Amino acid sequence: MTASAWSLAWDVVLCVVLVASMVVLARHQLARLRTLPAPQAAAPGPEEPGLPDVSVVVPARNEAVSVPALLASLAPVRASLRDLVVVDDGSTDGTADLAAAGGAHVLRAPEPPAGWVGKSWACHLGVQATSGSVLVFLDADTDLSTEALPALLEQHTREGGLVSVQPHHRPVRAYEQLSAYFNAVSLMGTGLFAPRPPCVPMAFGPCLVTSRADYVAAGGHEAIRGEILDDASLAAAYDRAGLPVSCVVGGAAVAMRMYPGGARQLVEGWTKNFASGATQADPRSSVLAGLWVATHCAVAGGVVSALVTVATTRGAVSAWLSVLVWLLAWVATATHLRGLLARIGTFRWWAWVLFPVPLAFFALVFLRSLVLTHLLGRVTWRGRDVAVGARLRSE
Repeated sequence: MTASAWSLAWDVVLCVVLVASMVVLARHQLARLRTLPAPQAAAPGPEEPGLPDVSVVVPARNEAVSVPALLASLAPVRASLRDLVVVDDGSTDGTADLAAAGGAHVLRAPEPPAGWVGKSWACHLGVQATSGSVLVFLDADTDLSTEALPALLEQHTREGGLVSVQPHHRPVRAYEQLSAYFNAVSLMGTGLFAPRPPCVPMAFGPCLVTSRADYVAAGGHEAIRGEILDDASLAAAYDRAGLPVSCVVGGAAVAMRMYPGGARQLVEGWTKNFASGATQADPRSSVLAGLWVATHCAVAGGVVSALVTVATTRGAVSAWLSVLVWLLAWVATATHLRGLLARIGTFRWWAWVLFPVPLAFFALVFLRSLVLTHLLGRVTWRGRDVAVGARLRSE
């Protein structure tokens, strides 16, 4: 065989290995991915008692864009709830007025005391203002179907402890599509849905359900007051208390629109969460998720390299065949990503066809998160300068 033939054969083998690896890694890490089951009992009507012991707590800071939609989705069951409390965490955009107009009891939180992170402080105050035996924590950017609350309560009855739901992501504007890899890696990197779940407990913060008794036994948000990743830290607190932690994805019942406030909010949000999350997640699962991302990088790089070779060899036949092989790998990668993203969100076609675009965004924001989190120890979120990790606990 000639050198060009060997090179082409190597490209074929490498592409097959890369595509097969990404498929195997994703299937392994998401083998036990479960969607929130539909409730067995019908949702109560507006005049029917059906959720009398449930208190819903919504921490909100500058969520004027999101909170009306959440409260509208809760309107059909509002009369059946014990409490619906929106804790306004120093908003400057009229969030409190919109929440009150939407039928919620609004609690205005003072500035967090020293050592407290804003969201944990808001949740802590919200719990103190409620009396239900079951607590449901919802981020303001979530959106529930009419069957969601009954489904959540039935899931909690089955599982006990802390039930966590990762909502179905519904990006609207073009920049929101850039969250594609963050959403996928968030699920894969936890290892929660792998055949053998890790010993490290994890949870998803947008939607949490627990009994008040278990919440108190775990120490509540006071036990994690200095942690920026309140969801993972709360899961760890439940685990230390000997209480179970379970996770599902929201499907059609629980959805969210993350970071509707613009590209800057998107960057700040993922910067705040991701590097810290990677250090708290199961190391083995983080490595496997990283390898999955690396296969996508390799395919994108292979296409670029093949095109450069065509240019430098003045269009040799073997070089064009190499381009064809790598383009087929590109198509296979895009098809794989399309199927995966469909399980966790409603992403537009270009998020998977042009996968190097959200992939490059993921890499840049993750690097930014590493620098700000582990070198500088501070990130910015919703107008606040937030200390991260060990630096916060030392202040």
